[in-house]
Amino acid sequence: MRGYRYDLWEIASERHGVVTIPEAEDAGVPAVEVRKLAHRGALRAYGKGVYVHLGVPMTEFTQVAVALALAGNGAFLHREAVFDLLGLGQFNPHRIRVATRRRVRRSLPEWVELEMRPEVPDGDVTRYEGVPATTVRRALEDIRDSVPLERWKALADQAYRRELLDDRDMRGLSQWWQLA
Repeated sequence: MRGYRYDLWEIASERHGVVTIPEAEDAGVPAVEVRKLAHRGALRAYGKGVYVHLGVPMTEFTQVAVALALAGNGAFLHREAVFDLLGLGQFNPHRIRVATRRRVRRSLPEWVELEMRPEVPDGDVTRYEGVPATTVRRALEDIRDSVPLERWKALADQAYRRELLDDRDMRGLSQWWQLA
């Protein structure tokens, strides 16, 4: 017979080690059992019903997945966090930039920077390795006024070479560097 620990492992293995109370309950694991497993050392609690299953190997996306889970449903990476996730350019942010379309009233750790972005349409949000984030095109549009033009163009070229932008995206983005 499978136990709760295994049920949570199945969830966490698909989410870079992260499991939340609502996901556990959807899988039939009561919240009290999740807390018991955390107390016994099978899970690491991050607060707000977010846990990392210690039986699942951590990936380079685990901390990002934790930040998104802490921000709640509908959260996504944006701006520099998208480039950092994909290894584009040389960003080494002190905080993970998370956006949401709704107000979040909970306090988040210092290493998570939350911004409300209700204007971001569904078409500008995608998933990279299962992590919700704005598209590279949208991330480039969002940072265009905050980085030097040559660095911005280099990011666009690198994303194009890695097939994260297509010809249509490049034509649309090229309008900005032609105006500069």
